[in-house]
Amino acid sequence: MRLKRKDIQMIFQDPLASLNPRMTVGDIIAEPLRTYYPEMKKPKVQNEVRAIMKKVGLLSNQINRYPHEFSGGQCQRIGIARALILKPKIIICDEPVSALDVSIQAQVINLLQDVQEEMGLALIFIAHDLSVIKHIADRVLVMYLGNAAELGLNKAVYGNPTHPYTKALMSAVPLPDPIAERNKVIQLLEGDLPSPINPPSGCVFRTRCPLADEECAQIKPVLEGTINHRVACLKNKVEVA
Repeated sequence: MRLKRKDIQMIFQDPLASLNPRMTVGDIIAEPLRTYYPEMKKPKVQNEVRAIMKKVGLLSNQINRYPHEFSGGQCQRIGIARALILKPKIIICDEPVSALDVSIQAQVINLLQDVQEEMGLALIFIAHDLSVIKHIADRVLVMYLGNAAELGLNKAVYGNPTHPYTKALMSAVPLPDPIAERNKVIQLLEGDLPSPINPPSGCVFRTRCPLADEECAQIKPVLEGTINHRVACLKNKVEVA
């Protein structure tokens, strides 16, 4: 597994908390190289670090500074540089922009899209902000209590949300048109979120679902539909053309 781990890197939610305050930016970004390539000479490591700093929009003369000397957006760029330094195949992005201002969020998302295209990366982008997901994701997976509710292409899930939970999430997204925002129907979910330790039998969403009946308590739904759009619901199905 050690050989595989270098192909899977991670960007964390809190940019400052994920960086060691006692290490310089250069040492933070170089740490993965020293872990997996201990034979690499120091000048080579420095060159790699400066190159990746430039790629993510940091200045090479900032290499000896400490994390507290940077803004939140810059700290997240440091975290991205650390994840990219090994040239991985997959990067898991755990709420990477939720702690940032909206304008900085856009910069970080655009940076991720640029490096994804340039380096041929696969991104697993975890977020609660549906507008961010719509902007960045090719495929969308909606989860509830650790279970897959709906999976499909971006345009399929956003254009035709089918699972009751997905519909409720979509109805909560603010609209830029004030008239449309006032007139839209918000699908409120009643009841409390069940305990993940002791989830409901059958469909885990049934305790808050307006369509639930006795069948939902007996049968656990699985993702069904087409390769481009699948839903785990006994009452709502994806129509197969």
